[in-house]
Amino acid sequence: MHLAYPAVLAALLFCTGLYGVLARRNAILVLMSVELMLNAVNLNLVAFDAWLSRAAEDTLHSGQALALFTIAVAAAEIGIGLAIVLAVYRNRGTSDIDRLRDTAEGHDPDDPDSDAPGRAIPAPAAGEKAEATA
Repeated sequence: MHLAYPAVLAALLFCTGLYGVLARRNAILVLMSVELMLNAVNLNLVAFDAWLSRAAEDTLHSGQALALFTIAVAAAEIGIGLAIVLAVYRNRGTSDIDRLRDTAEGHDPDDPDSDAPGRAIPAPAAGEKAEATA
């Protein structure tokens, strides 16, 4: 089998994962997209290892060893990531990344009195007139 077939498949997997990371709002779907990207890297590692071992007649298989290491790191990443997402969901009631970012900055998107993150427009006192600022 040519090296181009797994390389093209890995590129498609990586691009799909990258799109998922950039376009998704749900934290669990972002974690799944990161897993797609890591699997594309694993596919490239194993494909290049098989190609290089045929060319150099090397029996070390370092690409497969790196792929196993990447799988172990991905398993730890997904375990910790899901634990963090579940803890945030229990505390905040949502796993929407945009809402979590707005809450962390102190900006409530449903609050009409706030113009910037963390700052609220002060209401005029009882006897004062509201001045227009330019």
